[in-house]
Amino acid sequence: MVTKKTIIVTGGAQGIGKCISQYLLEAGEQVAIADIDTEAAAECLQQFSRHAESLLFVKTDVSKETSVRECIASVVERFQRLDALINNAGIAQPHSGPVENLSLEKWQEIIQTNLTGCFLMSKHAIPHLRSCKGAIVNIASTRAFQSEKNTEAYSASKGGIVALTHALAISLGPDIRVNCISPGWIEVSAWRKLKLATRPQLREIDHLQHPAGRVGKPEDVACLVKYLISDAAEFITGENFIIDGGMSKKMIYL
Repeated sequence: MVTKKTIIVTGGAQGIGKCISQYLLEAGEQVAIADIDTEAAAECLQQFSRHAESLLFVKTDVSKETSVRECIASVVERFQRLDALINNAGIAQPHSGPVENLSLEKWQEIIQTNLTGCFLMSKHAIPHLRSCKGAIVNIASTRAFQSEKNTEAYSASKGGIVALTHALAISLGPDIRVNCISPGWIEVSAWRKLKLATRPQLREIDHLQHPAGRVGKPEDVACLVKYLISDAAEFITGENFIIDGGMSKKMIYL
């Protein structure tokens, strides 16, 4: 008998996280969506209702340690195990205005959610992941390696996630593998909650600027997540995987 994996997906009710949640459910796994947005989560529970026995929603603020601790406890109580953690939750506001006008409060909010949230979820998941020889996958961004103007807080948070990934991999191996995915342009308009969802408005030039020939889809990230938490990836840890259609390798002259 094949045992289903139990996987927590933070920020799993919208965007890339929602696609990851759906992808893993359809692969036969048990998924706990940890998200602060109860409206988006309610829609997921309805949309994924045929997987109800394998699905749990836990309202979670990843920036608060008490909320994180309660999330992990709820998941283990429901499924009796934890095999993988996908740290996807984050504030997706890369442009925070000129750095001289960036408030300390906004800086701390982004770092606390995007980076500290990743640390807190990992910290409290570790004892359960260790007993299952589990895996962590952190979702960073190509902003960790290249920037536009006025992206200091977001870029710093994502760069921190990449560094946290290899640090955790060394500290937790060989019991727990830890890897990172850094997406580039991933079109998530259709994966938002219903009142925010829109049809993607993509131009031919948007696709053609990517060496791969198209803008990214959430499924591009989800399928790699599935691989990285599988037994087939047991020799992979401490790595960062860039999924951007080749854009970060492309030389651009102005």
